[in-house]
Amino acid sequence: MGEAEKDEQKQLASAHSFVFKQSEKLEGNCEKIVGYDFNSGVDYPALLKCMISTGFQASNLGDAIQVVNQMLDWRLADDEPTEECSEEEREMLGFRESVKCKTFLGFTSNLISSGVRETVRFLVEHRMVDVVVTTAGGIEEDLIKCLAPTYRGDFSLSGVSLRSKGLNRTGNLLVPNDNYCKFEDWIIPVFDQMLQEQFEENVLWTPSKVIARLGKEINDPSSYLYWASKNNIPVFCPGLTDGSLGDMLYFHSFRKPGLVIDVVQDIRAMNGEAVHAAPRKTGMIILGGGLPKHHICNANMMRNGADYAVFINTAQEFDGSDSGARPDEAVSWGKIRGSAKTVKVHCDATIAFPLLVAETFAKKIHKSFLC
Repeated sequence: MGEAEKDEQKQLASAHSFVFKQSEKLEGNCEKIVGYDFNSGVDYPALLKCMISTGFQASNLGDAIQVVNQMLDWRLADDEPTEECSEEEREMLGFRESVKCKTFLGFTSNLISSGVRETVRFLVEHRMVDVVVTTAGGIEEDLIKCLAPTYRGDFSLSGVSLRSKGLNRTGNLLVPNDNYCKFEDWIIPVFDQMLQEQFEENVLWTPSKVIARLGKEINDPSSYLYWASKNNIPVFCPGLTDGSLGDMLYFHSFRKPGLVIDVVQDIRAMNGEAVHAAPRKTGMIILGGGLPKHHICNANMMRNGADYAVFINTAQEFDGSDSGARPDEAVSWGKIRGSAKTVKVHCDATIAFPLLVAETFAKKIHKSFLC
């Protein structure tokens, strides 16, 4: 064999060793990728159980289901915490002794515009979450839907054409302007009464107290705010004026000026929800980003981080936004504990969240009904 052939053989052997580099053994350390076999029929619980071994975001959803079920196992544990609270603290915090893992639920307004509203209402109705944080739209859209419906449209509808027809588009949803007229007719008398109570009874209104009052006044079981008020579950919204609610407060301030809403008392109450959770655990389920995501994470920083965190959103981290940040970034701030069970599902929450609830909260609630 000539020198040229020997060199070629060496190069071939080298290339072969690169291409067929010996692998580390994964057996026993990693889960095998196996999807659902429809030859077994259509079994939705089994299909969702297979998500964890499907790969990509299906596996992240499967991980999220596991994390939430771990939260629920702690939440529904038999042993009760021994923390002593005053009557004032119990009233402020909506304290429930039987809960060992306080659950914070956050979501952006578009999800209440969508059918995820009914999923949120289900959780609040059955007291499966302890603290809710949302945007102004997440408040007003719930109330408005009690007065008039939202409709399905299309993402490609012309804004100019819709504006001429008095129709507002949220993605592929349509909200008639008449809905906001009905909202104004309903809410202005409530503001009048609140202003009167402020003057005559020295009531100190905060965003969460306003929201609880609105939930009580709407008196409609289809509303998650109705159930939050009924079940004494606080709903926080530090950006209460950033939406139609702000418009209504703006117009009301000219008709009958003087209504004051104190945000400082609410940040005390919100942070207190996390601080007074000790020695219990806390868990965060956050749909979307923005204000609800940061407000919940920041409150949990006051107790050196949450013990569980599930994020569901489509935002990316590459622009440095908090919305797109993965749970590990929150660990660096002390908003999530280093030992916490966490997962981010990169998915539209209208798809992922109902599936998550089906395999976690709903399953446990219906199981308790059967028992």
